[in-house]
Amino acid sequence: MRLVVCIDRDDDLGRKAGVQGPIVGREAALDAAVRLGTADPEDADTNAVFAAISLLDELRASGEECEVCVLTGAAKVGIVSDRRVAEQFDRVLAQVHASSVYLVSDGAEDEYLYPIVASRVRIDGVRRVLIRQSATLESTYYTVVRALKDPKLRAKTILPFAFVLLILGFAAASGVLLWGVIGLAILLGVYLIFWTFDIDEAIIEGVRSASSDIRQGSVAFGFGLFTFALVGVGFLEGYNHYSSGGGFSPLERVLVFLQAALVWWVAGALVWETGRAIRRMIAVGRFPRSFVVATTSVLGIGLVSYGIVFLVRYLEGITTSSDIPFLGGLIIIGLGLVIGAGVIQQHFRAAARAAAVSPPTSG
Repeated sequence: MRLVVCIDRDDDLGRKAGVQGPIVGREAALDAAVRLGTADPEDADTNAVFAAISLLDELRASGEECEVCVLTGAAKVGIVSDRRVAEQFDRVLAQVHASSVYLVSDGAEDEYLYPIVASRVRIDGVRRVLIRQSATLESTYYTVVRALKDPKLRAKTILPFAFVLLILGFAAASGVLLWGVIGLAILLGVYLIFWTFDIDEAIIEGVRSASSDIRQGSVAFGFGLFTFALVGVGFLEGYNHYSSGGGFSPLERVLVFLQAALVWWVAGALVWETGRAIRRMIAVGRFPRSFVVATTSVLGIGLVSYGIVFLVRYLEGITTSSDIPFLGGLIIIGLGLVIGAGVIQQHFRAAARAAAVSPPTSG
């Protein structure tokens, strides 16, 4: 069976028409297209769904066995929306059992998801839907005005520009324009980092996961909260040592900060891995082997980091040569733990491969 797939990556169907994906079948897709067209006649996804239905009719008229489906993502395009599309496509394939698909798209944004489809089933073709417009609608002014009404585009273009004007305006009014420029550079740098690595989506997904853990009574939330508390204590302890070292050079104060904070950060990482292991044990009924590897790696990295801090202090003349044995011991033990973690991981993999290829014993 061939499946005609239309993807609504930004979930216009759900946000505007109240239709939840996945949508499978001609009648359901037609109803969704009519509801979206009624809610927003100018939405291009309406034409894409109609094009998918039209292609379905063409294929059926030629005697092929086929079906149509519409996959929806999320308003925040990125990791969350793509994951939802993938989950919906897996559900559709479990229901339809298609051997190949024909993709219908209304733009380049939806085509970013084609690797998700191609990794699961063969793609026989792609139909791109282009909307014909009159000369009046093609004017630059109308195009810009219509584009700026899109909330996603406004958030990516107008919002940063508004922050620039606000910061420079307040700084100029307060007579500290230089600090305004510095603050603006920091803000834009943070914005670009968040935008590049989709950190905002990761934060949103983390909040949703924490909310789900609370409702399901998962132990992961408690351990995660304790981990964040330990990390915060590490920053606070490091800051206290940093601020109390008034007579030290800037490098010495940074080293003191790291030396005080590293212990708490390593403890937080161990608590986090312990929570993950307990959650896994509750879910599958056995303690995960990865816990041994993870904790060994964390301890090794922590000791190596601590040793590097002491090494820099020694090279800067802050500590004496009597600390060299302690410094060498930290780095050697830390490297040994890191190497040991790798050896343990390889042992587990070899054991898993051996168990997979060994024939079952008859009783």
